[in-house]
Amino acid sequence: MPGIDECLLEAMALPGARGASLVDWTSGLALGTAGDSPVGDHETTAAETAELARSAAEFDSFTAGDPVTAGGERPGPPVEDLIVTTRAGYHVLRFVETSFDSSVFLHLWLDRDSGNLALARIRLRDLAERLVLG
Repeated sequence: MPGIDECLLEAMALPGARGASLVDWTSGLALGTAGDSPVGDHETTAAETAELARSAAEFDSFTAGDPVTAGGERPGPPVEDLIVTTRAGYHVLRFVETSFDSSVFLHLWLDRDSGNLALARIRLRDLAERLVLG
């Protein structure tokens, strides 16, 4: 099971990968980064993507209809993934389920011409499931 650095290196091996990071969406801090940042600064990118992730995770519109436990809580991360398409690339945010409060996600920045969005989603799902945080 890979740790943060190994996970990010595997993400960077995907076709068209330009940058990858593991971000805490509560604080907006990057826990690890690899490759480039769309704005030249990984911390700025982490803070901005965390805002997007927080919005999706906290709005009822995106979680309505999800299964709820007997205690009234939703099991696992509130959202599986988010995809933002720009003229030059794709940003895939994959929420990571953890043994503690799930508040982290993998962010992969893909080149639009050489990236494969479907493959990236599948691989990020697998990486998120295998990622060891501790």
